[in-house]
Amino acid sequence: MGLDIIFSIAVLVMSVVVHEVAHGAVANYFGDPTARLAGRLSLNPVRHLDLFGSIIVPLLLALTGSGIIFGWAKPVPVNTYNLRGKYSDMLVSFAGPASNIILAILFGLIIRFFGGVLPLSFLSISAAVVLINIMLAVFNLIPIPPLDGSKILFSFLPQSSQFIDFIERYSIFILIFFILFLWQFILPIVRFLFGILTGIGG
Repeated sequence: MGLDIIFSIAVLVMSVVVHEVAHGAVANYFGDPTARLAGRLSLNPVRHLDLFGSIIVPLLLALTGSGIIFGWAKPVPVNTYNLRGKYSDMLVSFAGPASNIILAILFGLIIRFFGGVLPLSFLSISAAVVLINIMLAVFNLIPIPPLDGSKILFSFLPQSSQFIDFIERYSIFILIFFILFLWQFILPIVRFLFGILTGIGG
């Protein structure tokens, strides 16, 4: 059980690191070098870890048997005024969840097509990669600030929208309410996607 928790947190840490690097790399591509100049285009976890979000929260979730494990890293700095292109801000926001989706697909296909010949230990780690990255992608695509989904949604709305003002003003309360009372309705989607990608369950 202890090793399972350690491996799960290690997978989570590397997944959120990839998530943040993806934001910074796409921002750099569209003209904002802020993350690169800050040394955040590195896969070195030390540069990205948030003690509370990367260690304490996932550890508590794992130890309490919550059934979910998620967390976050320090957000990479992005100066949207440097970005070029009409939808560059949206693409920078989507890059993080997209990186998690890609990881989930890659390791899911490994399990689906090579599960019969690979060591069980590798398959267990791969399954953790798929599950955690699906959860990160789904969670971050929820359109509640400061999650990436809100920035994606807001890029299609007028900046003077009263809806945006309302969501941003009460975002912390809305997010806490969602985590406490609505996250359970997302879990079937996570399990369904896990089954689709890996062929396990479904």
